[in-house]
Amino acid sequence: MEGWQSHSARERIAIHPHGIYYDGKEILSCGQAGVTAYVPRFSTSNAKAEGRFGKQDFVYKADEDVYLCPAGERLTYRYSNEDAGKVMRHYWATACSACPLKEQCTTAKERSIKRWEHEAVLEAAQDRLDRNPGMMTVRRSTVEHPFGTLKFWMGSAHFLMKRLHNVKTEMSLHVLSYNMKRVMNILGVPGLLQAMQAYAKKGGLPFVYAGAALLIATLSAVFCARQVRFQPG
Repeated sequence: MEGWQSHSARERIAIHPHGIYYDGKEILSCGQAGVTAYVPRFSTSNAKAEGRFGKQDFVYKADEDVYLCPAGERLTYRYSNEDAGKVMRHYWATACSACPLKEQCTTAKERSIKRWEHEAVLEAAQDRLDRNPGMMTVRRSTVEHPFGTLKFWMGSAHFLMKRLHNVKTEMSLHVLSYNMKRVMNILGVPGLLQAMQAYAKKGGLPFVYAGAALLIATLSAVFCARQVRFQPG
């Protein structure tokens, strides 16, 4: 972990996980480790679907620590509690009963909003994504494509091995095969060999031997897999 953090300090890393993995604590950890996360935030509230105001319609004023509702009322801080390991701050207003927009806002006595103590990190992450909408296109082309290709290679059975250790090894071989084929598609086999030779001159000879062995093994594995998969039944 220390080595990864020191690497992050030298070079800013950006990650593009799927929205299903959205987690506030993980985004906070990424920021602390120097990793820029582009993760789409999804709403778990039905308010918008039911025609009512969502949390995004309320404006937080950090200098006053209050929320402003669409009607201009102030939702002030009331108390804090811990929920699922997060310290949540609770805000609500007292003028909801007489508000002309109440039916568009809440079915409860008053509208309340919860705010995580590190909510500013999530707001900054969402703002970063809003300013860079093309990041989701980058994700689809650089993350989802390899995942789909690997699933296609693995077939309907996906993993042939059993037990976690064996499945990890099988997955590692699939990833290795994909990466090797990707490099060969980009550089070509001569270009890959040239890069390995250049690395060998810098003292990376053991790596070159290992890389050559992996190249041969990968090509053999891909060839054998194709022969087995397309063998007439």
